[in-house]
Amino acid sequence: MLDHVFTDAISALRDAFGNAFLERQAFEEHLQSDILLGDLVWETSYGLPGEGQPPRVVAHVTFNWPSRSAAAYRRWYVDEVLDHNPSIEIEVVFRIQRLAEQPDPSVVDDVAVMFSPVVGNGKLERDNITIEMSHPTTSDTTDFALEITYEGEYELAEETLQDGTSAVLDEHFGALGHWVASTLINLGDLKLQFVPADEES
Repeated sequence: MLDHVFTDAISALRDAFGNAFLERQAFEEHLQSDILLGDLVWETSYGLPGEGQPPRVVAHVTFNWPSRSAAAYRRWYVDEVLDHNPSIEIEVVFRIQRLAEQPDPSVVDDVAVMFSPVVGNGKLERDNITIEMSHPTTSDTTDFALEITYEGEYELAEETLQDGTSAVLDEHFGALGHWVASTLINLGDLKLQFVPADEES
């Protein structure tokens, strides 16, 4: 059985991205359970409307609900004792893909800020920038991609745990949705050369 606060957080993020007019990528959403550690992991991807497939810019979002958070939440739910606040580990990876040329990582310096806006009582911190090269065996072209990774934790206060309507979660993840949307727009506006989308080639 899923802990309801985790599914509430997923719903709040979906609403936030929908309100920011982002487009969920088909077949890119997964909910997995680590049977050894007990962690729950939810993954999803969003892009800008009308980008084609695959989109030029996309955000991959991962929520990790670790077993320690599940245990703390269950203890609060059953015994009404909050030993420590449960938290959701968040990773956001912004990806620029379909690049025709290998980019210089500095091209995103003005967009890839070191910290996200405040989400709850914390921020996501930029971890690294990765350059990827892909040369399919069925193609004469080489595609490049650039990824910017942000990581952090969203700590669930007791007020959030008690909030069955998810108003607190909606407020906090609304800020995350606006930031992801504006970052995707700014990345898409960079003066880069792209190869055509699949349906355009």
